[in-house]
Amino acid sequence: MKTKKKTASGGNRSEKRFNMALTASGGFIVVLLFAVFATLLAAAVASIKEFGLFFFIGKTWDSSTETFGALPFLVGTLCTSFLALLISIPFSIAISIFLGEYFKEGAVSTFLRSAVEVLAGIPSVIYGLWGLFLLMPAVRLLETQIGAPPHGVGIFTSSLILAIMIIPFSASIGREVITLVPGDLKEAAYSLGATRFEVIKNIIIPYARSGIIAGILLALGRAIGETMAVTMLIGNSNFLPTGIFSPANTMASVIANEFAEATGITASSLIYIALVLFFVTTVVNIIGTYVIQKVSIESSKEVT
Repeated sequence: MKTKKKTASGGNRSEKRFNMALTASGGFIVVLLFAVFATLLAAAVASIKEFGLFFFIGKTWDSSTETFGALPFLVGTLCTSFLALLISIPFSIAISIFLGEYFKEGAVSTFLRSAVEVLAGIPSVIYGLWGLFLLMPAVRLLETQIGAPPHGVGIFTSSLILAIMIIPFSASIGREVITLVPGDLKEAAYSLGATRFEVIKNIIIPYARSGIIAGILLALGRAIGETMAVTMLIGNSNFLPTGIFSPANTMASVIANEFAEATGITASSLIYIALVLFFVTTVVNIIGTYVIQKVSIESSKEVT
Protein backbone atom coordinates (compact mmCIF):
# COMPACT_ATOMS: atom_id res chain seq x y z
CA MET A 1 0.00 0.00 0.00
CA LYS A 2 2.79 2.40 0.89
CA THR A 3 4.50 1.65 -2.41
CA LYS A 4 1.29 2.39 -4.32
CA LYS A 5 0.80 5.66 -2.43
CA LYS A 6 4.40 6.69 -3.13
CA THR A 7 3.98 5.80 -6.79
CA ALA A 8 0.73 7.76 -6.99
CA SER A 9 2.21 10.79 -5.24
CA GLY A 10 5.28 10.62 -7.48
CA GLY A 11 3.05 10.46 -10.54
CA ASN A 12 1.08 13.48 -9.32
CA ARG A 13 4.28 15.48 -8.82
CA SER A 14 5.50 14.54 -12.29
CA GLU A 15 2.17 15.56 -13.79
CA LYS A 16 2.28 18.89 -11.96
CA ARG A 17 5.82 19.55 -13.20
CA PHE A 18 4.75 18.67 -16.73
CA ASN A 19 1.73 21.00 -16.53
CA MET A 20 3.93 23.77 -15.15
CA ALA A 21 6.40 23.28 -18.00
CA LEU A 22 3.59 23.48 -20.57
CA THR A 23 2.17 26.60 -18.93
CA ALA A 24 5.59 28.23 -18.82
CA SER A 25 6.17 27.41 -22.49
CA GLY A 26 2.82 28.91 -23.47
CA GLY A 27 3.48 31.98 -21.35
CA PHE A 28 6.94 32.40 -22.88
CA ILE A 29 5.42 32.49 -26.39
CA VAL A 30 2.98 35.22 -25.33
CA VAL A 31 5.76 37.21 -23.65
CA LEU A 32 7.97 36.82 -26.72
CA LEU A 33 5.18 38.06 -29.00
CA PHE A 34 4.59 41.16 -26.88
CA ALA A 35 8.35 41.70 -26.54
CA VAL A 36 8.75 41.82 -30.33
CA PHE A 37 5.81 44.20 -30.62
CA ALA A 38 7.08 46.44 -27.81
CA THR A 39 10.60 46.57 -29.27
CA LEU A 40 9.33 47.57 -32.71
CA LEU A 41 6.93 50.10 -31.22
CA ALA A 42 9.60 51.73 -29.08
CA ALA A 43 11.99 52.04 -32.03
CA ALA A 44 9.25 53.43 -34.30
CA VAL A 45 7.92 56.07 -31.87
CA ALA A 46 9.84 58.91 -33.52
CA SER A 47 8.34 58.12 -36.93
CA ILE A 48 4.87 57.59 -35.47
CA LYS A 49 4.97 61.01 -33.81
CA GLU A 50 6.31 62.66 -36.96
CA PHE A 51 4.00 61.14 -39.58
CA GLY A 52 1.12 59.50 -37.71
CA LEU A 53 -1.54 57.93 -39.92
CA PHE A 54 -0.32 59.94 -42.92
CA PHE A 55 2.42 57.32 -43.10
CA PHE A 56 -0.10 54.84 -44.55
CA ILE A 57 -1.36 57.11 -47.33
CA GLY A 58 1.84 58.99 -48.17
CA LYS A 59 3.23 58.18 -51.63
CA THR A 60 6.68 59.72 -51.25
CA TRP A 61 9.69 57.99 -49.74
CA ASP A 62 12.66 60.36 -49.81
CA SER A 63 15.46 60.18 -47.26
CA SER A 64 17.04 63.45 -48.42
CA THR A 65 13.95 65.47 -47.48
CA GLU A 66 12.95 63.10 -44.65
CA THR A 67 9.54 62.58 -46.22
CA PHE A 68 8.27 59.06 -45.73
CA GLY A 69 5.06 57.40 -46.87
CA ALA A 70 4.54 53.64 -46.90
CA LEU A 71 1.63 53.38 -49.36
CA PRO A 72 3.79 52.17 -52.29
CA PHE A 73 5.19 49.37 -50.13
CA LEU A 74 1.78 48.38 -48.79
CA VAL A 75 0.41 48.18 -52.32
CA GLY A 76 3.48 46.29 -53.52
CA THR A 77 3.20 43.76 -50.69
CA LEU A 78 -0.50 43.13 -51.20
CA CYS A 79 -0.23 42.93 -55.00
CA THR A 80 2.67 40.47 -55.04
CA SER A 81 1.28 38.30 -52.24
CA PHE A 82 -2.27 37.94 -53.50
CA LEU A 83 -1.25 37.61 -57.16
CA ALA A 84 1.17 34.85 -56.16
CA LEU A 85 -1.60 33.20 -54.16
CA LEU A 86 -4.00 33.29 -57.12
CA ILE A 87 -1.34 31.76 -59.37
CA SER A 88 -0.42 29.03 -56.89
CA ILE A 89 -3.89 27.87 -55.76
CA PRO A 90 -4.80 25.76 -58.85
CA PHE A 91 -1.39 24.06 -58.85
CA SER A 92 -1.29 23.39 -55.11
CA ILE A 93 -4.80 21.92 -55.05
CA ALA A 94 -4.05 19.77 -58.11
CA ILE A 95 -0.82 18.47 -56.56
CA SER A 96 -2.63 17.77 -53.28
CA ILE A 97 -5.33 15.72 -55.00
CA PHE A 98 -2.84 13.95 -57.26
CA LEU A 99 -0.60 12.84 -54.38
CA GLY A 100 -3.36 12.36 -51.81
CA GLU A 101 -5.87 10.45 -53.93
CA TYR A 102 -4.38 9.17 -57.19
CA PHE A 103 -0.83 8.23 -56.17
CA LYS A 104 -0.83 7.56 -52.43
CA GLU A 105 1.91 4.96 -52.57
CA GLY A 106 4.61 3.70 -54.88
CA ALA A 107 7.75 5.00 -56.51
CA VAL A 108 6.02 7.88 -58.30
CA SER A 109 4.41 9.11 -55.09
CA THR A 110 7.68 8.86 -53.15
CA PHE A 111 9.60 10.73 -55.83
CA LEU A 112 7.01 13.51 -56.12
CA ARG A 113 6.70 13.92 -52.34
CA SER A 114 10.48 14.17 -52.06
CA ALA A 115 10.55 16.73 -54.87
CA VAL A 116 7.92 18.87 -53.13
CA GLU A 117 9.86 18.71 -49.85
CA VAL A 118 13.09 19.68 -51.62
CA LEU A 119 11.36 22.65 -53.28
CA ALA A 120 10.07 23.79 -49.88
CA GLY A 121 13.58 23.67 -48.40
CA ILE A 122 15.46 25.56 -51.13
CA PRO A 123 16.77 28.93 -49.82
CA SER A 124 14.97 31.95 -51.21
CA VAL A 125 18.19 33.43 -52.61
CA ILE A 126 18.45 30.40 -54.93
CA TYR A 127 14.93 31.08 -56.18
CA GLY A 128 15.92 34.70 -56.70
CA LEU A 129 18.97 33.80 -58.77
CA TRP A 130 16.96 31.31 -60.81
CA GLY A 131 14.36 34.00 -61.41
CA LEU A 132 17.01 36.45 -62.60
CA PHE A 133 18.43 33.97 -65.13
CA LEU A 134 15.17 32.42 -66.37
CA LEU A 135 12.02 34.30 -65.35
CA MET A 136 13.27 37.83 -65.95
CA PRO A 137 14.18 37.26 -69.65
CA ALA A 138 10.90 35.38 -70.19
CA VAL A 139 8.83 38.18 -68.64
CA ARG A 140 10.80 40.78 -70.60
CA LEU A 141 9.95 38.93 -73.81
CA LEU A 142 6.28 38.83 -72.78
CA GLU A 143 6.30 42.55 -72.03
CA THR A 144 7.81 43.25 -75.46
CA GLN A 145 5.10 41.20 -77.12
CA ILE A 146 2.21 42.98 -75.38
CA GLY A 147 3.70 46.47 -75.64
CA ALA A 148 4.53 46.99 -71.96
CA PRO A 149 7.84 48.59 -70.87
CA PRO A 150 10.37 45.72 -70.99
CA HIS A 151 11.67 45.99 -67.43
CA GLY A 152 11.80 42.25 -66.86
CA VAL A 153 11.55 42.81 -63.13
CA GLY A 154 8.46 43.98 -61.30
CA ILE A 155 5.34 42.84 -59.50
CA PHE A 156 4.49 40.11 -62.01
CA THR A 157 7.98 38.57 -61.98
CA SER A 158 8.21 38.58 -58.20
CA SER A 159 4.68 37.13 -57.98
CA LEU A 160 5.69 34.26 -60.24
CA ILE A 161 8.70 33.38 -58.10
CA LEU A 162 6.59 33.72 -54.94
CA ALA A 163 3.96 31.39 -56.39
CA ILE A 164 6.62 28.78 -57.12
CA MET A 165 7.98 29.15 -53.58
CA ILE A 166 4.66 28.78 -51.77
CA ILE A 167 3.17 25.93 -53.80
CA PRO A 168 5.07 23.23 -51.82
CA PHE A 169 3.73 24.52 -48.47
CA SER A 170 0.06 24.51 -49.39
CA ALA A 171 0.40 21.31 -51.47
CA SER A 172 2.05 19.37 -48.62
CA ILE A 173 -0.62 20.34 -46.09
CA GLY A 174 -3.41 19.66 -48.59
CA ARG A 175 -2.03 16.22 -49.37
CA GLU A 176 -1.80 15.29 -45.70
CA VAL A 177 -5.40 16.34 -45.10
CA ILE A 178 -6.72 14.53 -48.17
CA THR A 179 -5.06 11.28 -47.06
CA LEU A 180 -6.96 11.56 -43.76
CA VAL A 181 -10.38 11.45 -45.44
CA PRO A 182 -12.10 8.28 -44.09
CA GLY A 183 -12.12 5.46 -46.59
CA ASP A 184 -15.65 4.46 -45.56
CA LEU A 185 -17.05 7.71 -46.95
CA LYS A 186 -15.37 7.21 -50.31
CA GLU A 187 -16.34 3.53 -50.51
CA ALA A 188 -19.95 4.41 -49.72
CA ALA A 189 -19.96 6.97 -52.54
CA TYR A 190 -18.42 4.49 -54.98
CA SER A 191 -20.97 1.86 -54.00
CA LEU A 192 -23.74 4.29 -54.94
CA GLY A 193 -22.27 4.66 -58.42
CA ALA A 194 -20.28 7.87 -57.99
CA THR A 195 -17.33 8.46 -60.28
CA ARG A 196 -13.88 9.40 -58.97
CA PHE A 197 -14.47 13.02 -59.99
CA GLU A 198 -17.76 13.08 -58.07
CA VAL A 199 -16.09 11.56 -55.01
CA ILE A 200 -13.36 14.20 -55.12
CA LYS A 201 -15.87 17.01 -55.64
CA ASN A 202 -18.55 15.94 -53.14
CA ILE A 203 -16.61 14.00 -50.49
CA ILE A 204 -12.89 14.71 -50.45
CA ILE A 205 -12.90 18.47 -51.09
CA PRO A 206 -15.65 19.27 -48.55
CA TYR A 207 -14.07 17.04 -45.91
CA ALA A 208 -10.55 18.40 -46.41
CA ARG A 209 -11.56 22.01 -47.11
CA SER A 210 -10.38 23.40 -43.79
CA GLY A 211 -6.94 21.82 -44.17
CA ILE A 212 -6.61 23.03 -47.75
CA ILE A 213 -7.52 26.57 -46.68
CA ALA A 214 -5.04 26.29 -43.81
CA GLY A 215 -2.30 25.46 -46.30
CA ILE A 216 -3.29 28.37 -48.54
CA LEU A 217 -3.25 30.80 -45.61
CA LEU A 218 0.13 29.48 -44.48
CA ALA A 219 1.38 30.10 -48.00
CA LEU A 220 -0.03 33.64 -47.88
CA GLY A 221 1.86 34.32 -44.66
CA ARG A 222 5.05 33.07 -46.30
CA ALA A 223 4.44 35.28 -49.34
CA ILE A 224 3.80 38.43 -47.29
CA GLY A 225 7.04 38.09 -45.35
CA GLU A 226 9.31 36.83 -48.13
CA THR A 227 12.32 39.10 -48.59
CA MET A 228 15.32 37.90 -50.56
CA ALA A 229 13.76 36.51 -53.74
CA VAL A 230 11.32 39.42 -53.96
CA THR A 231 14.10 41.96 -53.43
CA MET A 232 16.02 40.49 -56.35
CA LEU A 233 13.09 40.49 -58.77
CA ILE A 234 10.66 43.28 -57.88
CA GLY A 235 12.74 46.15 -59.23
CA ASN A 236 13.14 48.05 -55.92
CA SER A 237 11.20 51.16 -56.95
CA ASN A 238 9.86 53.44 -54.19
CA PHE A 239 7.06 54.75 -56.39
CA LEU A 240 3.44 53.63 -56.40
CA PRO A 241 3.09 50.85 -59.02
CA THR A 242 0.79 51.54 -61.96
CA GLY A 243 0.34 47.95 -63.15
CA ILE A 244 1.39 44.37 -62.55
CA PHE A 245 4.47 44.79 -64.76
CA SER A 246 5.67 47.91 -62.93
CA PRO A 247 8.78 47.79 -60.70
CA ALA A 248 7.85 48.20 -57.05
CA ASN A 249 8.91 47.44 -53.49
CA THR A 250 7.40 45.44 -50.67
CA MET A 251 7.60 46.22 -46.98
CA ALA A 252 10.15 43.46 -46.48
CA SER A 253 12.28 44.40 -49.50
CA VAL A 254 12.55 48.10 -48.64
CA ILE A 255 13.71 47.20 -45.13
CA ALA A 256 16.32 44.81 -46.54
CA ASN A 257 17.55 47.40 -49.05
CA GLU A 258 17.79 50.48 -46.85
CA PHE A 259 18.11 49.54 -43.19
CA ALA A 260 21.87 48.90 -43.23
CA GLU A 261 22.60 52.55 -44.07
CA ALA A 262 19.62 54.14 -42.30
CA THR A 263 19.93 56.45 -39.30
CA GLY A 264 17.66 58.73 -37.34
CA ILE A 265 14.16 59.25 -38.67
CA THR A 266 14.90 57.03 -41.70
CA ALA A 267 15.69 54.06 -39.48
CA SER A 268 12.63 54.81 -37.34
CA SER A 269 10.44 54.90 -40.46
CA LEU A 270 11.78 51.56 -41.64
CA ILE A 271 11.04 50.06 -38.24
CA TYR A 272 7.55 51.61 -38.52
CA ILE A 273 7.15 49.60 -41.73
CA ALA A 274 8.34 46.50 -39.86
CA LEU A 275 5.69 47.20 -37.22
CA VAL A 276 3.04 47.46 -39.93
CA LEU A 277 4.27 44.19 -41.47
CA PHE A 278 4.07 42.56 -38.04
CA PHE A 279 0.51 43.84 -37.64
CA VAL A 280 -0.55 42.70 -41.13
CA THR A 281 0.86 39.21 -40.55
CA THR A 282 -0.92 38.97 -37.20
CA VAL A 283 -4.24 40.04 -38.72
CA VAL A 284 -3.86 37.51 -41.55
CA ASN A 285 -3.21 34.72 -39.03
CA ILE A 286 -6.20 35.73 -36.90
CA ILE A 287 -8.50 35.88 -39.92
CA GLY A 288 -7.08 32.58 -41.13
CA THR A 289 -7.77 30.87 -37.82
CA TYR A 290 -11.36 32.14 -37.83
CA VAL A 291 -11.94 31.05 -41.43
CA ILE A 292 -10.46 27.61 -40.79
CA GLN A 293 -12.68 27.05 -37.74
CA LYS A 294 -15.78 28.23 -39.58
CA VAL A 295 -15.10 26.21 -42.72
CA SER A 296 -14.26 23.14 -40.65
CA ILE A 297 -17.66 23.28 -38.95
CA GLU A 298 -19.48 23.82 -42.25
CA SER A 299 -17.51 21.03 -43.93
CA SER A 300 -18.39 18.50 -41.23
CA LYS A 301 -22.07 19.43 -41.58
CA GLU A 302 -21.98 19.02 -45.37
CA VAL A 303 -20.29 15.62 -45.20
CA THR A 304 -22.66 14.28 -42.55
